[in-house]
Amino acid sequence: MKVVITGGTGMLGRRLALRLLAAPDDQSELVGPSGRTEALDHLILVDAFEPAEPPPEDPRVTVVSANICDSAVARQVIDDSVDSVFHFAAVVSGGAEADFDLGYQVNLDGARNVFEACRASTGIPRVVFTSSLAVYGGFRDIVDDTPLTPQTSYGAQKAIGELMVNDYSRKGFFDGRSLRLPTIVVRPGKPNKAASGFASSILREPLQGEGVSCPVSAETRMLILSPRRAVQAFIDVHNSDAEQLGFRRGVMMNGISPSIGEMASALREIAGDKVADRISWEPDAQIQWMVDSWPWFADGVRGRELGFQPDGSIEEVIQNFIDDELDGQIAN
Repeated sequence: MKVVITGGTGMLGRRLALRLLAAPDDQSELVGPSGRTEALDHLILVDAFEPAEPPPEDPRVTVVSANICDSAVARQVIDDSVDSVFHFAAVVSGGAEADFDLGYQVNLDGARNVFEACRASTGIPRVVFTSSLAVYGGFRDIVDDTPLTPQTSYGAQKAIGELMVNDYSRKGFFDGRSLRLPTIVVRPGKPNKAASGFASSILREPLQGEGVSCPVSAETRMLILSPRRAVQAFIDVHNSDAEQLGFRRGVMMNGISPSIGEMASALREIAGDKVADRISWEPDAQIQWMVDSWPWFADGVRGRELGFQPDGSIEEVIQNFIDDELDGQIAN
C-alpha cells in the first residue's frame, strides 16, 4: 500500500506513522484495495513546517516539506498509485479564529486541493478527513443526529470539509470518511495556538517541572481523547466498511468529559501536591467563550457500533502520557 499523511510530521500524523510502520513488513493495520489488510510499501509525510520531532527512520518513508495550499503539491504527492490519504494538515481553532483568511485558506482551500488530487487519480483512494466536535457549536450534549451549528470559524471550516467528503464520496471520486475528534489530551511537545491547548498544558507542564496558568474556570468541562486512542480511532475509521457508513460519512468519536477541576485533582492524586500546585488560575474571557461554544458531553452510537473506544478515565489519560512521553518519570 501507498499512504499519504498530510500534516504528517505533526503530533498526530507522526504517531499514526509510527503505529503503521510498527506492523510487520508483510502486513499492516490498514485495509487496502483488496478489502483486506495489506503491507505498507510507501508512506509519504507531507508538512509545511519543520518537524518538532525527528521523522521516522524507515526506508519506506518519504518526507515532503511543502504546503498543500499549493494545488500542485497535492497533485504531486497524491498520484495514481496512492491507496489511502489521512488529511491532518490544518490551522487549529485559536489560529483560525484569529486569522480568518488563513483559516479558510488552509482548512478549506487546502482540503479541497487534497480532495481534487484524489479525484484526479485513476484509483479510488480511501480518504480520512480530520474533523472536530467544534462542528456542533454550543450544544452541551451531542448525539449522532445533533445538527451541525458551528460557532467558530474553525468549526465552520470543518463542517464544510465534511460536506465535501460526503459529496466527493457520493460521486465516486474517492471513498471518504470524516472523524470528529474531541480535544486531544495530553498533547506532547510545546503549546500550540489551539484554544483548547491549555487542557494539555495544565497536565503536561506540571509533570515536566514547569508552572502553567489555566484560563478557564474549574467547573468548565472538556470532551477529551488521548493521542493513543485517537491514533486507534483513525485506523478504525479508515477500515470501516463504506456500506456501513452510508452517505453520511462523518463519525463522532466519543471521549470522556472531566471538568478542569477534576483534571487538576487527578493530577494531584497521581503526581502529588508539589506538581499540582504548579497550576495557577488566570481567567481569559475569550478562551472561556470559545471553549463554552464546544460540546461538553457526547454519546455517539455509530462510533460505538464501529468499535471505537474512548479512554476509561482522566487518570488513564494522564498515566498514558507519563508512560508514553515521559518514560514513566515525573519532575518533582
